[in-house]
Amino acid sequence: MTMGDPAGIGPELALKAWLHRAAIGAPFFVLADRRLLADLAARLGLDVPVVAVEAAGAAEIFDHALPVVQLTNEAGAEPGKPQAKYAAAILESIERAVGLVHAGEASAVVTNPIAKAVLYEAGFRHPGHTEYLGELAARWGGAARPVMMLWSPDLAVVPVTIHIALAEAPRALTREAIIETCRIVARDMRKRFKIDRPRLALAGLNPHAGEGGAMGREEIDVIAPAVAALQGEGLDVVGPLPADTMFHAAARKKYDVAVTMYHDQGLIPLKTLAFDEGVNVTLGLPFVRTSPDHGTAFDIAGQGRANPASLIAAARLAARLAAA
Repeated sequence: MTMGDPAGIGPELALKAWLHRAAIGAPFFVLADRRLLADLAARLGLDVPVVAVEAAGAAEIFDHALPVVQLTNEAGAEPGKPQAKYAAAILESIERAVGLVHAGEASAVVTNPIAKAVLYEAGFRHPGHTEYLGELAARWGGAARPVMMLWSPDLAVVPVTIHIALAEAPRALTREAIIETCRIVARDMRKRFKIDRPRLALAGLNPHAGEGGAMGREEIDVIAPAVAALQGEGLDVVGPLPADTMFHAAARKKYDVAVTMYHDQGLIPLKTLAFDEGVNVTLGLPFVRTSPDHGTAFDIAGQGRANPASLIAAARLAARLAAA
């Protein structure tokens, strides 16, 4: 488990996740500053012993203490006060987590929230966590086409275009992008979620899925041809469907994953239905990665108010997918 931004709620969530370790059902360790976590536990009155260990020895103490693999970069942030000087520690936590999985010393990566603006100030050049993990996968010799899925027991969504301005989404939406995304989704739903024939429902880009071309031609020129190509490969894919009728309870029973054309088209319904249980899962990587579906919440950091439900769900799902 990574630390996330040390000034955000990630450290508090990690402490609370250990207190709910029975709900997770698998041991974990945190790549962080041991003193930061120990001081925060004392400040919040959380009964969490924090012990610095090597990754290989984490499982031995997990039942009695939260194992922490110590970072080399400074991470002693004050809650609610993010600073670019901690960017090195944030990225070290992520990079070392991936390296430990690659080395066989961990089975999955669970990431706590980061603030991209803080990292940009320090020269970070990736749009977000997902894209950075793709680079790390390529560095370790694995596949480098990450696909972001938001998963909950009630709904799973995958946006084809992710961390770009809404005005740029139609230009970035191509047949090739849709086809490649859906191939990865179908493959990982079979491999990791053990769904023999995953059902994918593709949303249209425009209102009413374009209304036959009256409200845009992306459905006709881009999305429908991609659907036809995927069906020709034997995948169970339907669409383009009007996005405003895809997410009610009866509609959700007809598919396993909703593939949306831009970020908020899928994340708004997911977070409305399952804000506390939603998990960010990165498909298309040679390792399992999950994360809470919320941000750093600097405004409540260090106050004991952070809800660990999404991190607990992320850790539980990571254990399930790694076992698969």
